[in-house]
Amino acid sequence: MSEKEMIQKNQFTIGGLPWWKAFMAVIICAIPMYLGVQSSSMTGTLCSCFALAIILNEIGERLPIWNNYIGGGLLMSFFGIAIMKYFAIIPQEALDNINSFVSDDANFLEFFIVILIVGSVLALDRDILIKSFAGYIPAILGGLAAASILGVATGLIFGVGPTDTIIKYVLPIMGGGNGAGAVPLSNIYESVTGDAAANYYGFAIIILTIANIFSIIGSALLNTLGQKFPSMTGDKKTLLRNGGNIARDDEKIKISKQDIMGAMLIAFACFAVGRLMNKVILPKIAGAEIHAYAYMIIFTVILAVTGVIPANIRAAAKSFQGYLSACTGIIVMAGMGADFDIAELFAAMTPGNVLMALMIVIGAILGAGGVGYLVGFYPIDSALTAGLCMANRGGNGDIACLGAADRMELIAYAQLSSRLGGGIVLIIASFVFSFVFK
Repeated sequence: MSEKEMIQKNQFTIGGLPWWKAFMAVIICAIPMYLGVQSSSMTGTLCSCFALAIILNEIGERLPIWNNYIGGGLLMSFFGIAIMKYFAIIPQEALDNINSFVSDDANFLEFFIVILIVGSVLALDRDILIKSFAGYIPAILGGLAAASILGVATGLIFGVGPTDTIIKYVLPIMGGGNGAGAVPLSNIYESVTGDAAANYYGFAIIILTIANIFSIIGSALLNTLGQKFPSMTGDKKTLLRNGGNIARDDEKIKISKQDIMGAMLIAFACFAVGRLMNKVILPKIAGAEIHAYAYMIIFTVILAVTGVIPANIRAAAKSFQGYLSACTGIIVMAGMGADFDIAELFAAMTPGNVLMALMIVIGAILGAGGVGYLVGFYPIDSALTAGLCMANRGGNGDIACLGAADRMELIAYAQLSSRLGGGIVLIIASFVFSFVFK
């Protein structure tokens, strides 16, 4: 028995370390943060992230009920840091540094998403990839339709008319998040009505925040459902049932550091194509802005189905994606927790808002899962990506949902929901607002 196996067998470990050594390391990492002398550099910020998140992650992985039904370590890191922020347990300077690195100036989240998208798409078999994306738009529309039906029905119980339910609840929740959903929806509202965009956005972001929490918890419950009924889900990498060997047979390919470099170059090229399409070549379709991620996904799919990427680079992209997801997921969750205003959530927790958001999220699950099954998808994976990843807060919400469901390799489908699906909602909203307010 190796020394590592003996340590894991005989001691309580955290991150592979004996627990007391891990605690000492965490305390040492935290001291500069609380003394206000921690560097604002990437290294200093990562030091703070690990000090805050690694113990929470371990608790979430071990806590009964939470680990199987709520979302495990990643979700515990998210909520734990958000609560610590609310009670001012984390220095504001540290929060600012984490936000700057993860989602603002440095935007590590963008790098994380790009690598995951390219790695997950290139890892899939060509035929499976084509069939999966062909049936995905109907699954998204199915989730949107069912969310609208259940939302309207619940709204009537609380005295909210169908039109108000669609405009104030369904569209913001199913719009693909904040930056790609609630913000442009507010701009459309202002351009059509003449009323200030902030008047629409203020409520939209609150109801979206409530739905985001339900989406994350729903993702964890879907994972549990898949464990109890394995026939309802696949191997957590693709949507298509009866797909045979869904991943490329690249496990036997030896990859080098040069291959990793080539995979990163391809990932950055795909990202650059997305930016060019979004900013220069075709920013809008039918008046709705198409996000750079949506274009990037489409271009990556083209590369995958045409077979122009060598097998060693595909294998390297898959390997690097898996490494990044496993080792830096808690960094992303730390950033999302540091950016989340839990007080905003508490303020909006009226019975009507909570129940309407819940039923819209349930509708997204049922509609996307049901239609997904009809087009040949596993219902759980379709409900997660085409349903819940439409009903959350976009890129951050996608990562939280996929992390809670232990299906991070479905990131490409999740981003299609948030970006391309969100674009569909914006087009629908343009017609709805014009019809209602003119």
